[in-house]
Formats: sequence, C-alpha cells, structure tokens
Amino acid sequence: MNTLTTISVKDIINESLKKAISYQEYRELVTQLVAEESTSGQDKTEALVNYTMLNDRRMRRWDKTVKISEETKEKVARFNRKVTWLVITESWCGDAAHVIPVLNKLAELSENIDLKLVFRDENEALMDQFLTNGGRAIAKLIMIDNNSGEVLNTFGPRPSKATQLVNAYKTKHGALTPEFKEDLQVWYNKDKGQNIVDDILTLLDSV
Repeated sequence: MNTLTTISVKDIINESLKKAISYQEYRELVTQLVAEESTSGQDKTEALVNYTMLNDRRMRRWDKTVKISEETKEKVARFNRKVTWLVITESWCGDAAHVIPVLNKLAELSENIDLKLVFRDENEALMDQFLTNGGRAIAKLIMIDNNSGEVLNTFGPRPSKATQLVNAYKTKHGALTPEFKEDLQVWYNKDKGQNIVDDILTLLDSV
C-alpha cells in the first residue's frame, strides 16, 4: 500500500469517526426507529422496517443472555493496546443484530477497546475501503490503532463458521434462499455468540 493510499484511508476513517456513536446510543436509536416504524439506511421499505423491529428484539435478547467465560474475560483484560473498534452497520441487518451485542460485551471488558458504530449508507467511502468479495457486506469491524491510526485487522460480516455455511451454500445453490437465511438464524441462536468470541480473541492475538 503506498503512502497516498494510506493517508486517504486514514482520512476516510477519521471523517467516519466524527460521526460514530456508542453502542448505547445505537441501541437507543434502533429502539426509536422501531417506535417510528422506520429503519436506518437509504431504503425505507416495509421489509427493512420489519427487520429493524426484529433486530431490536434480537439485540435486547443478546444484551441479556450473551455469556462470556472467565477465561475470555482474562484474555481480553490482558489486551494492552489502545484500539478503536469501528463497526459499519445498519439497523435492518440480521447478522449485525447477532454480532454487535457480543462485540459490546467484549469491548466492555477492556479500557483499551473503544467500540464505535457508523451507518453504512452514511459512510459509503468508508464501506468501499472494506468490501467483502466486492460487496458492501455488514457488520464490518475495523480495528484501528489509536496512536498511529493504522488499521490493524478487520472482522465480519459474519463469524467464521457462519461464513463457511454461507459460502458452502452459495457454491452449491448460487444464492442464499429465505429458507437458508432462517437456518442461519437458528445457527446463531444455537451458537450463542461463542464463534464471534473465538474469532475476536484470534483478532486480538494477531496484533
């Protein structure tokens, strides 16, 4: 990566960070959108409004039920590099509703991790720097070193095992069906966030 590109990406990240909100602010905003029968993002379709309502319930459930082991708590507490987890999301995104509450639980374990969220459609320049297979897939976590502003690593849009399931299904069937998406929700509910935890611990070990 040349210097010009590095500066450009840093500038884009810094502009997005100015608009970033905390997890608590995000939860309050999603709940407000539900009350208004609305959704984040550019498309205000009935389907996305309904997904936002569903995701508000999902996040409320995960906020209460996600369990973090003592071993994980100790590992995260030992992480001694000051970083920002900048997460690109939208209220209608099912994967984000499962992933972000777990990220919040982990970030709360360390004073060195600052979790911030931005909306994809309001930060297209940022999203386009962190595409997945050419697509604007979310949720996308960008781990940034607070001292240098460098991007240390990324995570998302799904945990590793869910990604394997999606890729295998796409290879066999060409596209994701509504039935598969329901099966994926069942997988998230059975996994209870543990694959996300494992992936994030690997991410922290990588820096």
